[in-house]
Amino acid sequence: MRAVSEAQHALRKLIKRVSVADMATFLEVLGTRSRMTVFRRLKVLGYQTSFTHSGRFYTLVGVPVFDELGLWFHREVGFSAEGTLKDPVVAHVERAPDGRTHAELHHVLRVRMHNTLLALVNEGRIAREHFGNVSLYVSAYAPRASLQLAGRQELARVMDEVCRVLTDDEIIEVLAEALRAAGIPEPAVVAARLAARGVRIEPRLVRQAFDAHGLVPGKKTPD
Repeated sequence: MRAVSEAQHALRKLIKRVSVADMATFLEVLGTRSRMTVFRRLKVLGYQTSFTHSGRFYTLVGVPVFDELGLWFHREVGFSAEGTLKDPVVAHVERAPDGRTHAELHHVLRVRMHNTLLALVNEGRIAREHFGNVSLYVSAYAPRASLQLAGRQELARVMDEVCRVLTDDEIIEVLAEALRAAGIPEPAVVAARLAARGVRIEPRLVRQAFDAHGLVPGKKTPD
């Protein structure tokens, strides 16, 4: 087994070369079978454990360059400024203005975490709400959770509006209103005239109807 200073030098040299290593690699480099010896040497240098791959990988403090989310990935191995898996999950759920679903957390953290989420809910570190057909993970602090749930409801409303398409009856309303004018009005004008009659259609949807039927604002309609 290497002397302490020689072992620390070997570990620094290894991480400088590969950035991230697992326990088997450390054992081989230090010429020991003792995991405790490896951890003692790493502790003196300062080390971090991956939150991916069940914490099997390690690097030295100062190596990760964390992004705005506090994450750093070396190939597929992820490290978090928050710690191992549970802590980054809690941090991301807490910071999200509209909570987080499992799919959203998986997209960011690149880890499937059904069991982790269940454990965190059982530990009272986060809470779970049913939203539509998915589970929404929110803060364990009830006032914050209420705000997050309201934020998710608003996001759903906006997405529904963005994805909305006109019905056939609405298209007829748009085209009829446009053709009543001497020249084709701007979509915003048509939307306002429809709203005055109790028909609420956004200008962007009026524009879509115009484009689909070759109507150009400002162009005179045929006599």
